[in-house]
Amino acid sequence: HNLNDYKDRWLIIYFYPKDDTPGCTTEAQNFTEKYTEFKNLNTEILGVSMDSIESHKEFAEKYNIPYPLLSDKDEIMSTAYDVVREIPFMHHSKRQSFIINPSGVIVKHYPDVSPSSHTSEVLNDLVTLQSSL
Repeated sequence: HNLNDYKDRWLIIYFYPKDDTPGCTTEAQNFTEKYTEFKNLNTEILGVSMDSIESHKEFAEKYNIPYPLLSDKDEIMSTAYDVVREIPFMHHSKRQSFIINPSGVIVKHYPDVSPSSHTSEVLNDLVTLQSSL
């Protein structure tokens, strides 16, 4: 996946620590529940963690996640977005999100995410951002 793949569309990139854990599952399910609303706003969602492709596949199948989950095992994307959390003996992505406009510009950053309310917050902000154009 490359930002150019989403040219002319809005993009939500949400980073999360680990597949199939309580907070990450809540967040993924909330984005899944509102996925059609995001699509109707010309918006794609990408979930990103340092889990393996196989782990993402199992997680997506278990919870019927309709949007791509990207494996960032090499930490390239997490480093680029400055969301790597380094804990002794373990690295994972911090729970942070970004709204990127159709020109590829980050227009909103969420550095402190609550898994239960985040999706609604992003959707409301997206509507506001799109209506201000």
